[in-house]
Amino acid sequence: MRLENKVALITGGGTGIGLEIARQYVEEGAYVYITGRRENKLQEAAESIGRNIGYIAADVSSKEDMLRAAEKIKAEQGHVDIVICNAGIGGYVALTDIDEKEFNRVMYTNVLGAYYTAQACLPMMQEGSTFIMTTSVTASLGLPSFSLYIAAKSAMKSFIYTWSSELRGRKIRVNAIAPGIIPTPAAGGELGRSPEEEKARQEYRATLIPAGKVGNVRDIANAAVYLGSDESSYVNGVELLVDGGLAAVYPVRL
Repeated sequence: MRLENKVALITGGGTGIGLEIARQYVEEGAYVYITGRRENKLQEAAESIGRNIGYIAADVSSKEDMLRAAEKIKAEQGHVDIVICNAGIGGYVALTDIDEKEFNRVMYTNVLGAYYTAQACLPMMQEGSTFIMTTSVTASLGLPSFSLYIAAKSAMKSFIYTWSSELRGRKIRVNAIAPGIIPTPAAGGELGRSPEEEKARQEYRATLIPAGKVGNVRDIANAAVYLGSDESSYVNGVELLVDGGLAAVYPVRL
């Protein structure tokens, strides 16, 4: 029970990586709140876990929504120990095709969403609390037609350095998890691939990764448990790559 008596907030917690982190956090003794835009997905996620979990329909790109979420947590728990900025979106868009709408869609959710989440939660975070950013291995790669998403994740990566310095007086740690290739239905759909295309793509990618396989959501959740627990109390300002060695070899044809 490495997270016993801890309270956690996971944005984008209704599906995929966020949901699996929530599941493992509850298994490790935490009380978890998940947020997302779709209340039906959040309800399904909470019911699938079954205990020690609450959900709040909230859009991270809305400051009012995140303040409302924080108020609910404070009213019910009094504080929050672990805040995971996990909500994120992106897609393959050529440099010449990026417009203001797409720029705002990606940057508001990934980057502004992290700011609003932090601003809402900081007043109830105590000494020893921690932020965890979900970044991406792509921030270390130069993938074509992915510049906007990579820029957003690179911005989030920078927070682990600036925020850990800014919050040092409060002894609040800031770290990040950079998932490698982690297939989820949402990821494939967001990038415009059918299930068949996604399967073929991942089978090919597995041959390029030193670990010999693509990852899964549990791999990321395992890392999140470590970074949220007291086992990592001396880990601060770190981006933990959970990518099977992908960034170490960087194949061009991903």
